[in-house]
Amino acid sequence: MKEQRRKVASGYLMLVVLPLLILLSFLAAAAMPGLAWKLLSALVGLCAIVSLFGFFMVAPNEAKVLQLFGSYAGTAITPGLRWANPFYSKQRVSQRIRNFESDKLKVNDAAGNPIEIAAVVVWRVVDTYEAVFEVDDFEDFVSIQSEAAVRNLASSYPYDQHEEGEVALRSHTQDIAEQLRTEIQDRLDKAGVEVIEARISHLAYAPEIASAMLKRQQAAAVVAARAKVVEGAVSMVQMALEQLKSQGIVELDDERRAQMVSNLLVVLCGESHTQPVVNAGSLY
Repeated sequence: MKEQRRKVASGYLMLVVLPLLILLSFLAAAAMPGLAWKLLSALVGLCAIVSLFGFFMVAPNEAKVLQLFGSYAGTAITPGLRWANPFYSKQRVSQRIRNFESDKLKVNDAAGNPIEIAAVVVWRVVDTYEAVFEVDDFEDFVSIQSEAAVRNLASSYPYDQHEEGEVALRSHTQDIAEQLRTEIQDRLDKAGVEVIEARISHLAYAPEIASAMLKRQQAAAVVAARAKVVEGAVSMVQMALEQLKSQGIVELDDERRAQMVSNLLVVLCGESHTQPVVNAGSLY
């Protein structure tokens, strides 16, 4: 069963009709000579007084779920002062957009590394019947199912990208956010909740391995930087040899060329400044 929108009477109209009906019933009871008429007037007045309990307010982006002795009677969503059967119970359900931020959860990623992860979920109620009657407490349901989805997602992907094209929590934030939103939505569909957005708000290695993983990241960064330096140095050495040969500045045999390449690579790839040695004698 889904939500059924119910049109209810305007409270402003009933605010005029009911007091007027009560007043007329008392005047009629006083004016009528017969006992039967007095009882009928009193009964009408009593019904009008009971009807005063049918007034209720509906705020913007809010709904009132109406129940009659345990049976679902519909949902009133029109804002303003409204009036309905006074025997209806009226449960307020907010349809405003809300935020939920999970606690920092400790989970093992796909590689088995312990990580800390938290997420922010933006959601709202779109079906009041499911939110009220399908689950016991839809707000608690949202929080528990969101944390379960975050745990499942964190264990499905590695923290860092180890291979080209591999989806990781840290490197593919947009893809991970969309996957998280889809998984949370699948879990909350039965509660009449729409997930507008879901994103990871905290992501880090667990404290017990954080220092080791930091060293690993630093080592990977150093290797990548040195590889780039070597690539540039080889390109520069090749260019220098080609220009020396094309301009006829000097002819080098294989041994001298190898020595020159070695010296240039030392100069270009060294982490500290090299000290030049000037050869004032013959080249050979």
